[in-house]
Amino acid sequence: MNLGEALSFSIQALEANPIRSMLTGLGMVIGTASVILVVTISLTSRDYILEQIEGVGSNLVYAQAEIGTQQTSTQVDADFVKLADVEAVREQLAGRIVAASAIMNTYDRMRINGKDQDIQVIGTDEFYKPVRNMIVLSGRFLDSSDVALRQKVCLLTEKLAQRLYGSTSAAIGNVIKVHELQFTVIGTFKEKVESFGQSELGSETILIPVTVLRYFTKVERIDPLDVQVKSADDVEAITQQIKQILESRHRPGARYRVQNLTEILNAAKKIATILSLVLVMVSAIALIISGIGIMNIMLVTVTERTREIGIRMAVGASRKEILLQFLTEAVLISLGGGMLGILVGVSIPLSVQLFVENLAIPVSPASVVIAFSVSCAVGLIFGMLPANRASRLNPTEALRYE
Repeated sequence: MNLGEALSFSIQALEANPIRSMLTGLGMVIGTASVILVVTISLTSRDYILEQIEGVGSNLVYAQAEIGTQQTSTQVDADFVKLADVEAVREQLAGRIVAASAIMNTYDRMRINGKDQDIQVIGTDEFYKPVRNMIVLSGRFLDSSDVALRQKVCLLTEKLAQRLYGSTSAAIGNVIKVHELQFTVIGTFKEKVESFGQSELGSETILIPVTVLRYFTKVERIDPLDVQVKSADDVEAITQQIKQILESRHRPGARYRVQNLTEILNAAKKIATILSLVLVMVSAIALIISGIGIMNIMLVTVTERTREIGIRMAVGASRKEILLQFLTEAVLISLGGGMLGILVGVSIPLSVQLFVENLAIPVSPASVVIAFSVSCAVGLIFGMLPANRASRLNPTEALRYE
């Protein structure tokens, strides 16, 4: 008996018990589909998290003064990062950074929709946009003349503009009062992505030139100093150099915390990889359970068809041919369930994209190949015991079996 005959006999045997064959293969459908879906979900989650972090700026370095409990108020004031320090960083690291931006924070009381509330006011410069990947929704961003000439202009976050004027475009040209001075709204903006708590921006924030905000604060305090590095390979070196520059420009004993997002990015990648492995292992358990189900059904089948096996052996079928036939049946069940599982596992992510705009769900070709290979292996491995048992039956005893 060749492989073609084995396939023919196996198909006939499966067709003789269609419901049992379908229910046996259903486990493989679920297991195979779960492998593809789990890998797809883990890849999509990983890409989303990494995209969010990179959107903040994977090459972002941020610095601020470390204030100790033993420092006097004079020392604390002197240790803060100053505007002159920002200029020094720009000059000394020119060519290796995209830009360096100064940020100062205050709050002001504003009346919105009949209620008084505290609104965050950030003083910054024209470099804040490229450093933090800001998106201008309407109008324009701060430019060098706004900062140098201390222009009374401001930008509003998307949410604040909508609350005050109904839309981002309607906010342009309006005048609002900040720290008792009138500022003209020249633009509205938003962050490119959520910043996971790494941003000083709130949902309702006003941006004004840092040179203007400086006159509303008793102490010049840049917190933080943000730097966008050109090359990812240079992030660690730039981080150390910024720390050295700041410490060299201040009193001995002044300490500065200079950090970057590289560690967060690397940690996210490791977590995503581990999560993917764990999820794949969990879905592999479903495949193993399906394999056990196939083995159990095939053992029952061997018992039910003992007399048939005896007749085949009596008319000349060898043990190898009996082994091949039952092994083929197991592989067919496993492979059929695996193919249906692949169709289900691929179709679900693709169908979701049809209903949700701008949503890309990557289906990993590797997961499809792995799922197909595993479904074949499950049939071979778990079908071997029943097939081997069938081939080792004694023909005489098998013929007498009722």
